[in-house]
Amino acid sequence: MAGKPEGGVLQRPAILILGGTAEAAALAKRLAPLPLRVITSLAGRTRDPAPLDGEVRSGGFGGAEGLARYIEAENITLLVDATHPFATRISPNAAKAAELTARPIIRLERPAWEKTEGDLWHEVASLEEAALTIPPNARVLLALGRQHIAAFATRPDAHFVARMIDPPETPLDLALYELVLAKPGKSSDEEAFLRERRITHIVCRNSGGAASYAKLQAARRLQIPVILIARPQQVFANAAGNVEAVLEFVRSNLG
Repeated sequence: MAGKPEGGVLQRPAILILGGTAEAAALAKRLAPLPLRVITSLAGRTRDPAPLDGEVRSGGFGGAEGLARYIEAENITLLVDATHPFATRISPNAAKAAELTARPIIRLERPAWEKTEGDLWHEVASLEEAALTIPPNARVLLALGRQHIAAFATRPDAHFVARMIDPPETPLDLALYELVLAKPGKSSDEEAFLRERRITHIVCRNSGGAASYAKLQAARRLQIPVILIARPQQVFANAAGNVEAVLEFVRSNLG
């Protein structure tokens, strides 16, 4: 895994991980002990992100061209797009930047959740469709980030429980709501949460992964309908569903 010599000094290959997911953190942890420079880039939306192995930068790049300039300036060897499955802006920019700089890139995306026996899922294509699907007088858990709440302002006839990790900068534009600042819990905790707040429906995105699946398990046991927003359709030249496959891609490209 030798890098290019610069000023007579052999440089370590540099891996840029576009992160913010559990998979990105797991990949950084696996790469950190290797003779590599590992940089994880975060969007900066989470106020107090968990510590990460390797270097960390926060904030946007300024589009595909800005990311390409960063890649060249930092002598990035390879990119890993491990952003959220619903991050539809950064992924195309990452692919374009990799093309502009002739760097290899791989998409790391956890598999979507799949419906199983007992699930009462109503799958929709957008936040707006989810808002229209909620029945009148429902008590709805909005398991969404603060930037995805506005679409539900059209439903003053529903009571919302908005759960998010960080507090919103301004009051939510909802007629009836309760704000809960908390991370998803284990299945038994989620079941208690849904019972205590008399939740009749859940709205969430099909993010996949284990961290937030517990609410769907609890909904299955309690027979609570889930309005599940499908992932946007994106096409990637190279994609992997787990960290091991990305590590193999790194090895094959760095030698």
